Amino acid sequence: MSFLGLAGKTILVMGVANKRSVAWAIARTLEEEGAKVTFSVRSEKRLESLRGLLGDRTAYLCDVERTHEIDTLAAAVGRDHGTIHGIVHSIAFANYAKGLRPFHETDRADFLQATSISCFSLVEIARAFKPVLARDASVVTIGISSLLVTPENYGYMGPIKAALDSANRFLAKSFSADTAVRFNIVGAGPLKTSASAGIPGFMKSYLFAEKMTLRKRALETQEVANTAVFLLSPRSSGFNGSTLVVDAGLGLNYFDQDLIRLAMRPEEAAPGPGANT
Repeated sequence: MSFLGLAGKTILVMGVANKRSVAWAIARTLEEEGAKVTFSVRSEKRLESLRGLLGDRTAYLCDVERTHEIDTLAAAVGRDHGTIHGIVHSIAFANYAKGLRPFHETDRADFLQATSISCFSLVEIARAFKPVLARDASVVTIGISSLLVTPENYGYMGPIKAALDSANRFLAKSFSADTAVRFNIVGAGPLKTSASAGIPGFMKSYLFAEKMTLRKRALETQEVANTAVFLLSPRSSGFNGSTLVVDAGLGLNYFDQDLIRLAMRPEEAAPGPGANT
């Protein structure tokens, strides 16, 4: 028997984009643990692009910007699979088409669309699936490792991820009235995924984050997936309304000596007051 106790459990994974997705790494690991995984993707076009990856696995269509599609998905999954033991919410979107802009220049339409897809969709999914979730089901979403940092290139997604963190806690409280369903977040450090590639200037941030980790090696997608799978399992029964940070120590290594040395080089090279020039 698997230590995680996931054998025979049915898990819905939402948000696979390609083979580098966190959602795909989670799905593969769940299958390795004996779970039955079913999928939901945003569009027919996305589904077609995933045919080779998903093979004969069941996949449904659901654009979370449309509430009725979420309701339809919940009904279809319940009809086809009965009780669901877990949901992976790996869904986020931000419109960076206009490039890097100051936060105060954020467009209302962009902010509200990103909030609807990246945050409020979790609330609507939880509500729609409540009748088909096992009493002790686990819902896991993907967040970020710190809600206090203010990376300029991440822009308005920072506040939206903070809203997701809060919504997760409120869902945990709300569902506790009559179920034992748990809601948790994996707070992931920067990852090299296709979704991240759409963030302006991401690679520079990613390489900087790699130097900030204690091990001087970037966080791996599989490490995030492993944490998500743990949270989906009965072994994580003590976690509810929580965010488990997975960042290889990045968040506590601000004063790394190597980074300080690199940052201070221009200052050290500059002539001091009164120096001959």
